[in-house]
Amino acid sequence: MNIHGKDIKIFTANANPKVAKEIAQVLGLPLGKSTVTSFADGEISVSIEETVRGSDVFVVQSTCGPVNNNLMELLIMIDAFKRASAGRITAVIPYYGYARQDRKAKARDPISAKLCADLISTAGADRVLTMDLHAAQIQGFFNIPVDHLLGVPILVPYFLEKAKRMNHEELVVVSPDLGSVTRARKFADLLGAPLAIVDKRRPRANVCEVMNIIGEVKGKRAFLVDDMVDTAGSIVNAAQALMEFGATEVYACATHGVLSDPALERIKNSCIKEMVLLDTIPEKPGAKDARITMLPVATVFAEAIARIYADKPVSPLFT
Repeated sequence: MNIHGKDIKIFTANANPKVAKEIAQVLGLPLGKSTVTSFADGEISVSIEETVRGSDVFVVQSTCGPVNNNLMELLIMIDAFKRASAGRITAVIPYYGYARQDRKAKARDPISAKLCADLISTAGADRVLTMDLHAAQIQGFFNIPVDHLLGVPILVPYFLEKAKRMNHEELVVVSPDLGSVTRARKFADLLGAPLAIVDKRRPRANVCEVMNIIGEVKGKRAFLVDDMVDTAGSIVNAAQALMEFGATEVYACATHGVLSDPALERIKNSCIKEMVLLDTIPEKPGAKDARITMLPVATVFAEAIARIYADKPVSPLFT
């Protein structure tokens, strides 16, 4: 197998074709010709309609809902490229699903994130390009190189523009839980604002109970920073707690908008003035009614792909 393809080709399955097209446009390339459908019984059918022999192939596919279908599409496409003698195959996964079970929290728990990493490697991927893994240690689950992009450098410029219209002394960046402190601290450093933390307890999955606020939020405009919003219970409860502790306004942002039911309704009825998400997952119908703003990731992924193809470091994109 070649360590570097002779040319570069971008392909997509059905999870997020909009982002794949935008990446190809930024790179000045046509989107690769392929068809990904299903047989009558639901099995995935993949057809690659152009030669990829010796090419540097990038397959863009988020493993968002329907998670199992999108994961199988990715695996089967990778297998098809491997059998078609692609020079190098990079799985571009803007949102990496099955990431929440990254350790054995209790007896007999699976480690789904490791299983999916093994499946992607076994299918034939030579490297992975992704953004804001739910747990950073998932990079170590792969036996192939992983380039882990960050969403914060995309989100911060948007909030810097918003901060220009506000009194900078009134701003505070808030982590909705202890697990997001590193991300929120980086956001706060780039914004030049202090950091606060919501101390919460999660009695079971998708249910959380706010306990306390660590830091000063009274009289301040709060920017909540998280990696993903699923049912939105956690971030909505955190926003409500901030208001109860004296915050004047609450804005929220996250990299991945999973937005499972009843997320949109919760956000719409919450005290959050604006929710800013990246389009690693396609925008849900009704998102604008819930005061959700989507920011594009295509430019950052296109730059990363260009650097990988040219064997240049990806680390400059982290700032």
